[in-house]
Amino acid sequence: MGGADGGRTRRAEIGSTRSGGTVTAAGTTVRGPRPARVRRGSGGFSRRLRQLGLLAISQVGLTGLAFLAQVLLARSLPQQDFGAFMAVLALVTLAGPLAIFGVAEFWLQRFGREGPRAVRWVGPSVVLVLGCSAVQVLVLSAWGLLDRSDPVLADLRIALAPVILAQAGMALSVSVLQLQGRYGRLSALQLTPHAGRLMTAVAATLIGLSALAVGVGYALVAVLTVGLSVLVLVPFWRRPTRLEGHSSTVVRPGRPPRMRHLVGGATPFMLGSLFYLLGMNLGVVVTGEFLSAQAAAVVAVPMSLLTAIYILPRVVYQQYFLAKLHRWSRSDRDAILIAYRAGTVGMVAVGVVTAVVVAVGGRYAIPLVFGPAYEESGVLMGLLALAIPFRFGSASVASLLTSGGLVRRKVWYQGLGSAGYLVTLALTIPTLGVYGVALTTVVTEAMLLVLFWSSARRNVVGDARLPRWSEISRRLTKE
Repeated sequence: MGGADGGRTRRAEIGSTRSGGTVTAAGTTVRGPRPARVRRGSGGFSRRLRQLGLLAISQVGLTGLAFLAQVLLARSLPQQDFGAFMAVLALVTLAGPLAIFGVAEFWLQRFGREGPRAVRWVGPSVVLVLGCSAVQVLVLSAWGLLDRSDPVLADLRIALAPVILAQAGMALSVSVLQLQGRYGRLSALQLTPHAGRLMTAVAATLIGLSALAVGVGYALVAVLTVGLSVLVLVPFWRRPTRLEGHSSTVVRPGRPPRMRHLVGGATPFMLGSLFYLLGMNLGVVVTGEFLSAQAAAVVAVPMSLLTAIYILPRVVYQQYFLAKLHRWSRSDRDAILIAYRAGTVGMVAVGVVTAVVVAVGGRYAIPLVFGPAYEESGVLMGLLALAIPFRFGSASVASLLTSGGLVRRKVWYQGLGSAGYLVTLALTIPTLGVYGVALTTVVTEAMLLVLFWSSARRNVVGDARLPRWSEISRRLTKE
């Protein structure tokens, strides 16, 4: 009986057919709903363009806010006070990588490789960043209290110390929103502190604030930025949401890593960020220390504009493609080769066009906007524009080294560039003055591009055949 019943039961079971239907016990076929068709075409490419466009628009906005704030401060503060303010702000910016300790970039790497399991790194990382940030704030404040040889500089060091915490919070929040694919919130978050700084600069223009009062205003904006960053970080720490490019399956995060493993993994990213900022801010700091505050102001204007221009490759690679490149380096060799060829050629071409516009426009626009006292800054801008194509190309190939497991080699090259930059500044500033800063910057950027490109060609591309442009076009429009 049991065997007969089992046979009838098995014959009565519903079976699947190759056509997608099911067969009943009576032998009829019942077709189920057709599976949803996966849309092909330019949808993925269009989505990426929209995301990049959103980031680009926000970066243009924050660049405009930062530029306008600097113009207002340059016109409202005495040139010596403006130079002192910019020198301290550059120093605070240089302290940022030591406070963040490379954790923001390290998160992109670990989540790109481990997926949601990488949440085990978040807790220890936040502790590390808080500790490093506190040390930086205390050191800068103590410097301001103990060294009173220049009261304005000393007070500005104390007033701007909270900006270090804001930089750390912003960097971590940007990484979180990038991992989640929330580029709209990312853009809004980045705009907020620059809007606050612009309001401070407007107040300085309208009611005549001193350099110290402006520093206090920047500190209040920094406190607001820290609060907004906490609102992003705490939910991610407690209950991470779905990550872009990963399944929503709940996974066990695993055991928290040892602090020495975290420090060892994040140190190359910290050094890379530090060396990057050295190239953008060291010239202003050294000029202020060894020439004068007025000379620092002359250098600060074109260097800050150059920093704003360099935001474009950072948006493309640091804020959009880097997490994706980490994934592709493990699973999509063709995408890496496309990024190498199309990215490098495209970025250099954009850099050349940008350099021409900046060199011609900056020569006349800077004195017109900032005032006659900054006539020499316009000349410096024309020279510094030569560095733009080199930096744009470097951003492309350097991102491939970071995602291809060659981050230590990349950092080594950056260290060589920073050391060469410092040594060359020591030689050129005494003989060429502020023009030595421009010459040194261009030479260093060219050297870094050669180092990055040769390493990427040898270690990332190797003997692989580069895709043709027609193949690149088909791949981009297919996804």
